[in-house]
Amino acid sequence: MKKTIVLAAMAACLFTTNVFAQKIKGSDTCLPVTQTEAENFMNKNKGTKVTVTGGGSGVGISALMEGTTDIAMSSRKMKFDEKVRLQEAKKNTKEVVIAYDALAIVVHPSNKVTNLTREQLEGIFTGKIKNWKEVGGADLKIVAYSRETSSGTYEFFKESVLKNKNYMNGILSMPATGAIIQSVSQTKGAIGYVGLAYVNKDVKPIHVSYDAGKSFVEPSFANAKNKTYPIVRPLFYYYEVKNEGPVKPFIDYVLSAEGQETVKKVGYIPVK
Repeated sequence: MKKTIVLAAMAACLFTTNVFAQKIKGSDTCLPVTQTEAENFMNKNKGTKVTVTGGGSGVGISALMEGTTDIAMSSRKMKFDEKVRLQEAKKNTKEVVIAYDALAIVVHPSNKVTNLTREQLEGIFTGKIKNWKEVGGADLKIVAYSRETSSGTYEFFKESVLKNKNYMNGILSMPATGAIIQSVSQTKGAIGYVGLAYVNKDVKPIHVSYDAGKSFVEPSFANAKNKTYPIVRPLFYYYEVKNEGPVKPFIDYVLSAEGQETVKKVGYIPVK
């Protein structure tokens, strides 16, 4: 009888560990919303523990490969070589879109430039345009900030804005989105790109044109939702199919009406 009770207790402990102790890692863009979702989820489910850390989309996907995270957050789709490596490791993964995000181009608040075309942004970040006077601003050197190469935002910006052209040599790579906000807010000639939820009063968002200057659109929740703002992308969670049981309660919560309302409050666009 005592042995049966001990075994039952051990099984209960294992169940609790599998279901209620989750590690989530990856995209800095996904970080604010996932942290808030995790706090709300833990408040509703006492005894649960959800640990959320950033580092970049590539870092999250690598952690999933290594088995050191349960969910990888990513602001880009998984790359072909990452899928191959997962298959080689016999890891079958599932992709879930949990929100959409507008990517905002930000400058120092004192910068008089408000509008930039995609072509001008390409010129700035590839190094062809070096001074703000070339795009209607002051005679001031442009200081461009980028995310580091492990970031999904880095990849998405290169694909969408630079049309897969290379960033200029010597671009200032930042390890986190918050570092870009801080650097741009402290440097008069600075420009960088961040997820919309990170935009605050310390930086100025640029209105962007993807139609060669015919119309310029401000990065905002409304413009991202109605698809008039051109730089919008899905945000993903990736997890191993074999671990679906343990991770599903949290993911289901994020995709619930309550979870999607949190998505909206934090500054992202809900899936539904």
